[in-house]
Amino acid sequence: MATAAAAASPPTLLEHMGQVGTAADLTVLVAHIQSACKRIAALVASPGNAELSRSKAGGGTVAAWRDAPKPLDELSNDIILSSLQSSGKVAVLASEENDLPIWISNDGPYVVVTDPLDGSRNIEVSIPTGTIFGIYNRLVELDHLPLEERAQLNSLQSGTRLVAAGYVLYSSSTILCISFGAGTHAFTLDWSTGEFILTHPSIQIPPRGQIYSVNDARYFDWAEGLRKYIDTIRQGKGQHPKKYSARYVCSLVADFHRTLIYGGVAMNPRDHLRLVYEANPLSFLAEQAGGRGSDGKNRILTIQPVKLHQRLPLFLGSMDDMLELESYGDVQQKVNPGYEV
Repeated sequence: MATAAAAASPPTLLEHMGQVGTAADLTVLVAHIQSACKRIAALVASPGNAELSRSKAGGGTVAAWRDAPKPLDELSNDIILSSLQSSGKVAVLASEENDLPIWISNDGPYVVVTDPLDGSRNIEVSIPTGTIFGIYNRLVELDHLPLEERAQLNSLQSGTRLVAAGYVLYSSSTILCISFGAGTHAFTLDWSTGEFILTHPSIQIPPRGQIYSVNDARYFDWAEGLRKYIDTIRQGKGQHPKKYSARYVCSLVADFHRTLIYGGVAMNPRDHLRLVYEANPLSFLAEQAGGRGSDGKNRILTIQPVKLHQRLPLFLGSMDDMLELESYGDVQQKVNPGYEV
């Protein structure tokens, strides 16, 4: 009886990777990433996190502080870097928190790109946050180049070359969502065992949802096409006859996770989100779940990065919703006055 019950129980993340035949080196790497994210989850939930999130790095104006690294971001970055170094499987780490990629090891077969703690400014009010990551093969054909150039070019691979990508949502539960190129799966952290357990196998984003996620306060700065699209769907006059609802957390991982489960579209229409370590990994997950990631005109994964911290508009969601949105043509926000909140 005990054996039968154990056989019927959902697998852990590492057990799942064994079942699908994931390469041994990649399994070791993901094991170290999940370990780092468990530490970040505990850090985010700790009593001292509000004080850390309030700390202003370097002072300055509110606008300058808004995008400046905070101590929680830096601590999360240090945790991930340490775990990747310990894995022995990573050549390069490219992070939102570092101006340049970090070369870790000449022997590492993989390249990792990450936003260590997205949405950290929301922690003081207990809004969900997340970690985003993507994994590439190291480009061995570049090994003859100088170290800095080699690190940079390895980090600027297009999203079509991703080996795996994922995010970890730190909320009422801690969920690790990942794809190795054969579907998108989500694992929930069981704090009693310390294991991520498969809870959402083979996620399929609904072809169409009934929710849009965007900061409506920027309505008058939007392009005409985006205003028309939003006006149309919230009146129930689009291709879907029902009126859409707005849901906006202003935490990229949280807004994307809801969209992945319920369908619809999540967006930031201005040049704000980073291609390398935000847009590419999340678009990879969306596509593996049957959805789409776009800059409003082009498939995200086909855009060749030219800078590590390159920004662009990002639209993610259900395939039918995305195609309807893009049919309006002019949906990228060109006005960017520099918002303080």
